[in-house]
Amino acid sequence: MISKTILPRGTILTLCAVAVFSLSGCKLVKNVPEDEKAVSAGASGDEVRTEQRIADTFETRLLPYVRDRALSYQAFRAALAQGLDEAGQSHGNRGSGQGAAWNFAITDSGRIVSAKLDTRARVAELDIDGDGSADVTVQLGPVIRGNALRDIAPFYNFDDFRDQIEFAKLGRALNDQVSAMVQLPEGDLVGRRMAFTGVTPLKKADEAVLVTPISVDVLP
Repeated sequence: MISKTILPRGTILTLCAVAVFSLSGCKLVKNVPEDEKAVSAGASGDEVRTEQRIADTFETRLLPYVRDRALSYQAFRAALAQGLDEAGQSHGNRGSGQGAAWNFAITDSGRIVSAKLDTRARVAELDIDGDGSADVTVQLGPVIRGNALRDIAPFYNFDDFRDQIEFAKLGRALNDQVSAMVQLPEGDLVGRRMAFTGVTPLKKADEAVLVTPISVDVLP
């Protein structure tokens, strides 16, 4: 026969209180799956590797590479007249992926015929050939679109990156670097001259020329 022990009512209340206080002092720890931990660790790793690539290549490799390969606007148009692929193989570099744009380094100066400065994605349109119409648009930041700076350089090879996300982070980081370098004078820019060196991506020879600059100088 199994005997039953009857606890006094006061003892039962004491045990219940102890149980409640014990639970209230517990800390619940989420059981994070291993794959989520890997993603979290990978994200911080992406940032570290991106910062290191910028430190290793931006000043010492990318900027000299663009300056050394930059064509004048006239030479750039003459090269395109022979065909986009021919011009790209001789003077540019193609981004990764099917249908990626050719990226060309160009340098020149022109008169500013239009400037949009009331936005974070500021731009200036330049007339280079003197006909009064815009020939190129120069991005002035702080928001700079595209990955031309990354894709002009053959030493940024997609196969060397962890994944597409890390590759995209480098493109944004390079844009942030050049954006911080752009200094504009106060007042209206229209009518003044601007000298620039930068990179433009093209998928078609007659596409509008949008330049991501590595240097901008507004002249008197």
